[in-house]
Amino acid sequence: MAEQQDQALVRQVMETIEKEHVRFVNLEFTDVVGMAKCVTIPVEQFPDCLERGKWFDGSSIEAFARVAESDMYLFPDLRTFTVLPVHVRPQALNREIADQLDAGDVVARVICNVMTPDGEPFEGDPRATLLRSLELAEAMGYRFQVAPELEFFLLRFEDGGPTPLPHDRGGYFDLSTDLAATVRRQMVQALQQMGIVIEASHHEVAAGQHELDFQAGDALYIADSLMTAKYVLKAIAAQHGLYATFLPKPFYNVSGSGLHTHQQLIDVRTGKNAFFDEHGEYGLSEVGCHFLAGQLAHARGMCAIVAPLVNSYKRLVPGYEAPVYVNWGRVNREALIRVPRPGRDPQHSARIELRSCDPSCNPYLALAVMLRAGLDGIQHRMPLPPAMDESLFLRDEGEPISRLSRLPATLGEALDDLRQDALIRDTLGDLIYEGFLEAKSIEWNEYRKHVHPWELERYLPIF
Repeated sequence: MAEQQDQALVRQVMETIEKEHVRFVNLEFTDVVGMAKCVTIPVEQFPDCLERGKWFDGSSIEAFARVAESDMYLFPDLRTFTVLPVHVRPQALNREIADQLDAGDVVARVICNVMTPDGEPFEGDPRATLLRSLELAEAMGYRFQVAPELEFFLLRFEDGGPTPLPHDRGGYFDLSTDLAATVRRQMVQALQQMGIVIEASHHEVAAGQHELDFQAGDALYIADSLMTAKYVLKAIAAQHGLYATFLPKPFYNVSGSGLHTHQQLIDVRTGKNAFFDEHGEYGLSEVGCHFLAGQLAHARGMCAIVAPLVNSYKRLVPGYEAPVYVNWGRVNREALIRVPRPGRDPQHSARIELRSCDPSCNPYLALAVMLRAGLDGIQHRMPLPPAMDESLFLRDEGEPISRLSRLPATLGEALDDLRQDALIRDTLGDLIYEGFLEAKSIEWNEYRKHVHPWELERYLPIF
């Protein structure tokens, strides 16, 4: 692998290590269900890691590799190398400790590709899954560019339960000067120091709910950035005695957290936005319409990947600007896919927004299936059904909506739809497909057999 590394980039990284007095390097990768994993090495071991990779036992990670495939190697992608901001390092539990850290505590991180002993990309590596989809897009003449909106809650545990901060009761875009606003600014600053560009941050609809909007970028860079953002946000929150959660629906009867994902295809040859046509409906080109139709066609099949928890389906219910039906539109914020109004430069801003994703997903797998579904629509020139711009839930009760397909109502339904979608299975590859399905089936069956407090409260006094 050493000969494949850009030698100029190797020199740049080594200069950074020396300049910043880096002592340890975190070798990061992601498991099938989207949990960040890490092997930490002393910086003296890093050159050898670049040359030969770092061995680890893949079979010890749930749903990652079979015992027969246990020997795995981590090879750093040096484009992702960055020094961790001081307040993100494990020792920085509070500002006083952080201020006392010396050069010996400097830690860097680099995201790795997982390889087999033969030097081949490991089929069970989610990052490799996204790379395969991106290679297919490039072979068709496109780059996949995305801009996610990461929603999350900042909570404090009081009296044994989670609750928003006492003053963090703002609504959508509300201006506030409380602790949560300060914490959010520190989160953005830390991400910016790591090369992750945040275009905007603001309070969301629910008490304690916040959003970070990522600048559009290459899908692999964005997937890496989302994995990094999750632990950065948790680390910053912990320094203030808070807990940042990406659970899709932490509270009953309030809005849940989504990961609305804005998408574009960029023509490799011209560098132009392949979704834009000033004469098309809503400014969408033929390519954009087919891409959108492909995602509608596979919406149910990819739902378990983009909304992977039992809890995800508590968010996908009527009344909270979350999608329930497989439909699209412009002004309808309950639509599964929205075509936002373009800005002053339509060529730059024309895009589609998928709204079923939530922040608990594995971003590598989510972006891979989103891309393959859209490309399938292009390859088969799928027709786009009519837009639905009015809210389904403001219609007369008697007006039929039977022509619309619904998204899965539970994780169990979503897994059934995943089993029936050959394209999504092909995108994941057999190893990830089987591992993901097994892990999530266990999760669903455990939930299904559990007796929940609501059942006891509702039924015990009666039956």
